[in-house]
Amino acid sequence: MSDILSPDSLILVGVINQPRDLDIARLLGWYRIPLRSAPKVVAVDYIAFYQTAAFGEEKWRLQYYAPVLGHELTTRLELLKDEPDHPDAHHEYYKIQLGQIRRLESPILADKWRRITFFYTTGEYFLNATIINDLIVQADERQLLWKALRERASLEQSYSAGTLPGLDIEPTIIAALLGIKEAEMDYSSNS
Repeated sequence: MSDILSPDSLILVGVINQPRDLDIARLLGWYRIPLRSAPKVVAVDYIAFYQTAAFGEEKWRLQYYAPVLGHELTTRLELLKDEPDHPDAHHEYYKIQLGQIRRLESPILADKWRRITFFYTTGEYFLNATIINDLIVQADERQLLWKALRERASLEQSYSAGTLPGLDIEPTIIAALLGIKEAEMDYSSNS
């Protein structure tokens, strides 16, 4: 994915509930989303962070964003080892890998919006927005946005053997690693 925000960039607006979460994103390079409340597609170009009331003077705004480098599924406990007794410790979360966090010159303010969940927008809307409502993709362009998101999701789910390095490993070793008992099979005929 590109590191340059363009009008065609796909952006997920996500919520940062606590300043600690923004520090984690900035210092450790990741952002978490609970799987049970995650949007359908997390394979986007950028994430923009909506700051809640916990941010005091900098509440109810989008002030930071970051390029998305990838994602994986893990548990909250793996992400936040210092919270083993948290009620969600064993729940699944997306760990979104981030590039460098960037600060907008002028934040995008919430105006009348206060409670926000995940939503998508494009680079064009993001680059021109002054309030959150400006990020909402208009009805006539929504089909294009959903098509781009569907394409991105299908690309993320497709498997390409051509991207894997070739490995010259004996079939008996592969069978042992995979726990296959019948290692005498002729694996070369399956290629």
